[in-house]
Amino acid sequence: MSDIPQGNSSTSDKILNSAIRTLESEINGLEALKASIGNGLGVSFTKAVELLSSLKGRVIITGIGKSGHIGTKLAATLASTGTPAFFVHAAEASHGDLGMITADDAVIALSWSGETQELAGIVTYTRRFKVPLIAITAGTQNTLAHAADIVLVMPQVVEACPHGLAPTTSTMLQMATGDALAIALLESRSFTAQDFKIYHPGGKLGASLRTARDIMHKDDKVPLAPQGLLMRDALVLMTEKGFGVLGVVNSSNALIGIITDGDLRRHMSPTFLDNKVEEIMTAGPKTIEPDALAGSILELVNSSAITSVFVIENQQPVGIIHLHDLLRIGAA
Repeated sequence: MSDIPQGNSSTSDKILNSAIRTLESEINGLEALKASIGNGLGVSFTKAVELLSSLKGRVIITGIGKSGHIGTKLAATLASTGTPAFFVHAAEASHGDLGMITADDAVIALSWSGETQELAGIVTYTRRFKVPLIAITAGTQNTLAHAADIVLVMPQVVEACPHGLAPTTSTMLQMATGDALAIALLESRSFTAQDFKIYHPGGKLGASLRTARDIMHKDDKVPLAPQGLLMRDALVLMTEKGFGVLGVVNSSNALIGIITDGDLRRHMSPTFLDNKVEEIMTAGPKTIEPDALAGSILELVNSSAITSVFVIENQQPVGIIHLHDLLRIGAA
């Protein structure tokens, strides 16, 4: 019997109702933030993206408490999407870390109240050395907003905490605003999946960002048969290569069809071995380009219920990828 307390239905209802109220509070907050884009916030947001996209240096994120935790996440998201960024703890800034900030950088300071005392040192530093300062705060009538060059004003929202004390809805809005900045900057730089791969070489994400060119079998390992070859010879070639498939190419070395185990079964007859490969093949097979990502290749393989796919460049087969190759690199 399970050691997990089962509880009664009344207790369960209270717990689930609490969860729903929290989610509704945060959803309402996000809706308010979305509405703010068309009601003043959009102008400041555009200015912030234009400033950050033209920056010669790095984006410095700072904050304290829960805002600081959101700041570290924002710095990581920016850095991984092509905008050099790192987090400077607001309290540590006044104890030497201000030396990390250069005149070519810009600072994003997060503080819901805008009155966080620990931000005083880094805010003063940006004003003294003319380092651009972007504030993410609630309201324009606070110390941080008055000091900033650009203010991203968060809408007034109710915290999910029933006492209105624990930052919940407010931190959700800060995180969403940071994500919106990161994606807008990504798109303004035409940051591609290949660029993303540079910063994410590990794990399943890194594997899914590898390209067909990275993992394909090529040269004499590719199972190909010329048009006109008899099936008695094609079967030997198909067995030797070990992929369970055989590509058929014409005189221009363009792939015109593919022979699979299913094709062999469908065309089996007493004269089967005397057939030419083009009489057995399935025309118009699924193919991919060398720059196709492993993630999209896996999706194609799964959706088409196939185990191998040829890599085509200028209509000619340059490689082949088997489902096992995708499993080997961890894309699946």
